[in-house]
Amino acid sequence: MWRKALTGIPRVKDKSQWDALDLISRWLISTRAAVLLMTLFAAIIAGIYAQLEGSFDWFRFLLVSIGLVLAHATNNILNDLADHRRGVDKDNAFRTQYGTQPVEQGLMTQFQSRMMALVTGLLGVLAGLYLVLSSSNPLLSYFLIAGVVFLFAYNWPLKHIGLGEPLVVLVWGPMMIGGGFLAITGYWSWDVAIASLPYALGPTAVLFGKHIDKIPWDKPRKVRTLPVLIGQLAARRTTLVLLAGQYLVVIYLIATGFFSWTLLLVLLALPYYLKPIWGIFNKPAPGSCPPDYPQEAWPLWFSSHAFVHNRKFGGLFLLGLIAQMILGAL
Repeated sequence: MWRKALTGIPRVKDKSQWDALDLISRWLISTRAAVLLMTLFAAIIAGIYAQLEGSFDWFRFLLVSIGLVLAHATNNILNDLADHRRGVDKDNAFRTQYGTQPVEQGLMTQFQSRMMALVTGLLGVLAGLYLVLSSSNPLLSYFLIAGVVFLFAYNWPLKHIGLGEPLVVLVWGPMMIGGGFLAITGYWSWDVAIASLPYALGPTAVLFGKHIDKIPWDKPRKVRTLPVLIGQLAARRTTLVLLAGQYLVVIYLIATGFFSWTLLLVLLALPYYLKPIWGIFNKPAPGSCPPDYPQEAWPLWFSSHAFVHNRKFGGLFLLGLIAQMILGAL
């Protein structure tokens, strides 16, 4: 179950099956652990940038990674709890069709969900507090405060007024990677903030894809995500621009000397962008699950393909950075 939860969103049929799971499996399912890897990648990128600057610290890097992953996990728990309380996931919800929504399905009580979020969030905050208190740079405290505020504000009201998607660019980029670099090294770098964008655009595209998939469900329930506000066609084209932007920013950073030629590795993900991503996002989703598409992932469509692209690009991006780090050391 740990493997299933880390590679996808497993479906739990009933309360008896849920009760038979160990505590870690329940936590992995409740936090949608498969998407937490996007945050772990951001922390690793921050650590590599610190190493490239000659200011890496293993202990602070581990605390940054733990704090960021636990913050994302807390947000996912609270998101399900908030959607349940507002009735967004009621009556065979989109959310329960492709995965497990523990509160909506009666697998956990609201109190149990709050306690899981409290413990998870508290551990993340403790990691952040240590980093702040042991740093001589007061700027880090503002990052911690902003992170806590955004953690709660995303679910309400930002997601409901079309600001959730722009927030993801800020959070996965300058805040996670730039702020992670700040926490590890003790100083802020605008170069690192810019260099965070190639990766940050990936999670943003994944969220765009998910909210495109959910337009038929969100619109009548007045959940005004950005794809709902601008319409499906504009949202699909925006996602293509976001994904293309990842390659363009990398090429710009290579040309300006921040990245070495090793980052050209990301171009190995370009064929997946050109085909099938380009064709998929240039037309509406199919009316039913295609025979060659994983049944367990349906009705996710655009978000699934954006997620696969993010893993391909993100993995190659990491390899390119590691190669740059090794060459620099040699």
